Amino acid sequence: MLPDDLTKRTAELLDTLKASGLRVATAESCTGGLIAGLLTEFPGSSDVFERGFVTYSNAAKCDMLGVDAGLIAQAGAVSREVALAMAEGALRTSPADLSVAVTGIAGPGGGTPDKPVGLVHVAVACRDGRSWHQESRFGDCGRSEIRHLTVSSALSLLRQAISATTP
Repeated sequence: MLPDDLTKRTAELLDTLKASGLRVATAESCTGGLIAGLLTEFPGSSDVFERGFVTYSNAAKCDMLGVDAGLIAQAGAVSREVALAMAEGALRTSPADLSVAVTGIAGPGGGTPDKPVGLVHVAVACRDGRSWHQESRFGDCGRSEIRHLTVSSALSLLRQAISATTP
């Protein structure tokens, strides 16, 4: 389902999470649960994977994660602000130590000149209040490829956050 390099990187990430004693939650829109699915592909993942939210619709972002509807109306569902709010909401509604959130336009439709197909925002939030954000513009390289590249970005940003939070 996902490329072998993502599987390998996920196994390494899970080992790092275990060694650090950290638990993670996911909040996914454009990936539709791919990150959670990949994290739970491995035996023992329950030691570090706390829960996942698939919040594809704006209503789900509001209902499940507490994202403010006004924020979505102002910034758009595909924005830095909403990605960070999703990550923070996943922390508020779980006992996880950190969370990763993704929102983007996987296409083939739905893009605009300001927010084209392939625009993705990834955010990580930690219990200590720190957060990270990454915007990517993958281009219109196909729905599956955009989703896979988004998972890859999420894994990278999670690794960055873990490195910054552990000695």
